[in-house]
Amino acid sequence: MGIALFVLSPFFVYAQLLDPVDYRFIEIPESAKAGEIFEVKVEATIEGEWHLYSVLNDPDAGPYPTTFSSAIPQMAIAGDVTETEAVIAFDPNFNTELGWHSNRAEFVIPVAFRPDLEGEQLVHLEVLYQVCDDRSCLPPKTKSIEGTIVLAGVSDTPFDDFPDEAEFAQRVETFELTSDATVPSDNVWGFLWLAITAGLAALLTPCVFPLIPLVVSYFSNQGGEGKKGTSWVQAIIFGLSIVLIFTAIGALLALILGVAGVSQFASNPWVNLIIGLMFVVFGVSLLGMFELRLPYRLTNWLNRKSNEGGGIVGTLFMGFTISAVSFSCTAPFVGAILAATTGGEWFYPIIGMLGFSAAFASPFVLFAMFPGYLESLPKSGSWMNVVKVILGFIILAAAVKFLSNADIIWEWGFITRPLGIAIWITLFFLAGLYLLGTYALHGDEKPKYITSGRLLLAIPFLLFSFYLLPGLMGASLGIWDAWLPARQATDVSVVRAITSSGGVVSEGDQWSSNYEESVERAIAENRPIFIDFTGYTCTNCRAMESTVFPRENIVARFQKMEKVKLYTDGGQNAAENQKFQFELTGTLALPTYVIVDPASGTVLDQLIGFTRAPDFESFLDRGLERYERLNSRVAL
Repeated sequence: MGIALFVLSPFFVYAQLLDPVDYRFIEIPESAKAGEIFEVKVEATIEGEWHLYSVLNDPDAGPYPTTFSSAIPQMAIAGDVTETEAVIAFDPNFNTELGWHSNRAEFVIPVAFRPDLEGEQLVHLEVLYQVCDDRSCLPPKTKSIEGTIVLAGVSDTPFDDFPDEAEFAQRVETFELTSDATVPSDNVWGFLWLAITAGLAALLTPCVFPLIPLVVSYFSNQGGEGKKGTSWVQAIIFGLSIVLIFTAIGALLALILGVAGVSQFASNPWVNLIIGLMFVVFGVSLLGMFELRLPYRLTNWLNRKSNEGGGIVGTLFMGFTISAVSFSCTAPFVGAILAATTGGEWFYPIIGMLGFSAAFASPFVLFAMFPGYLESLPKSGSWMNVVKVILGFIILAAAVKFLSNADIIWEWGFITRPLGIAIWITLFFLAGLYLLGTYALHGDEKPKYITSGRLLLAIPFLLFSFYLLPGLMGASLGIWDAWLPARQATDVSVVRAITSSGGVVSEGDQWSSNYEESVERAIAENRPIFIDFTGYTCTNCRAMESTVFPRENIVARFQKMEKVKLYTDGGQNAAENQKFQFELTGTLALPTYVIVDPASGTVLDQLIGFTRAPDFESFLDRGLERYERLNSRVAL
């Protein structure tokens, strides 16, 4: 139990750090006159090494200054906000001098209520703020603060700069949004399932599978006759030690990345280049060109300690030894899971390694507890090397995705979509030929005959390579386009040339990249705005664009909207688009889809992540219906 708590402890620590600032009212008058300006005092408590930025900072300096606003139309901010003295110092995150608060700060906010109100009223403020430490920043966040006050009488000189309530009632309506700013749970479970699958796949490799009976034999000998319960305990401790090792790797990555959000880490071209090259190394290693190994001194020392130690200590070292010995086969899978974390939040490395290690350790534990079932396992043989080689081809294909991400962000133009498809065709065709015994790799032997199993495996690989051929001519490849380099206007497309009329793009394909211009057009044409917050490196974005957007029912609904596509992970306006996305939606997740009323800026609905076509169609229908409802009210 202690080990399990230790493994999970980084999760709880970082969960708290995701929101390191707490706001509360520390002073509100018991009563005031309607229309009278009175002051409320708010205390901000800041945890750890984070610092909160001053209200006086220039918004263009980089971080968001702390900003208070009224959350209700009957109350207004009635003057300048003051604060306790801020520290003025050089901020390495933004390379300039800024004011900030550490540990604690107080803010005094002048507010007033409409003169026609009386009785108990809700004091409802919203604060927009951002915090950073010396090496990273959290995304901006909005938080509500509530209190109450009694209005008695009317001020002789009332404050009169309030929102127009009639206009507010006409143009502003609170809608129940399809998605909030949190990570969709189906994304988390999908990623966890990927990690578990990788853990199970690693078990089938030549340097892991033969270890299962060896470990079971070790625990059987340790338990001895009449000590079956002891061997069970040791087996469980052994499994927990493996979970501890791999989850610690995930926690370390989360610590290195910081809680600034893995999404920004994922869009870094250097990160994509390193991951792509790492995948190439892992893939070539699985093909038998060389073997990844930890230093012999480390593995020998761990093995010696596991033999010397007894009880729990010896069992723990046994877990470390197995993890080290199997490194050459598990490293590619661990690398793949950690690379996949760049599509999620900061905690993805932890839950990814937790799922991977739990699946990886489970057979060792189960067969140690029930050794009789060992006989049901298939015998070690050449089939394990076949699994290893096929996984090598698949990992090399995955490398194309990350290398192309770096290529797109840097605008090199080397790895185009046709080139990426050609590489995939080659890799999967070679994998099919390998399964058919056409050739052998280093350290391997050509099979004397082809088993039905190898033939059944070869057919999908060969068929898939032929399926990709139309993609070279510009045809859509459905969901597979999400894993290939993004389509560019400069790509050669025979299909596009044939289907287009004189090279004219249909209205359904027109997307704007300028939100301000789209607002003007949408107001003039009396239709809502659809915003696609997307990214060059976003796999789910490509999946939506290739499998959902082209559907006839979706295109018909798009034609009733002004469509805007804003990239937040690359390009000249990436930082501006990312800031706009957070202010509008409260999230930086990709993809995020928003339907907006252009006149008032009201968010009619928003949706986050990959979504099935029927659900996406319903989302568009809700946005269109709400837009019609708002405009019918204004017309009245």
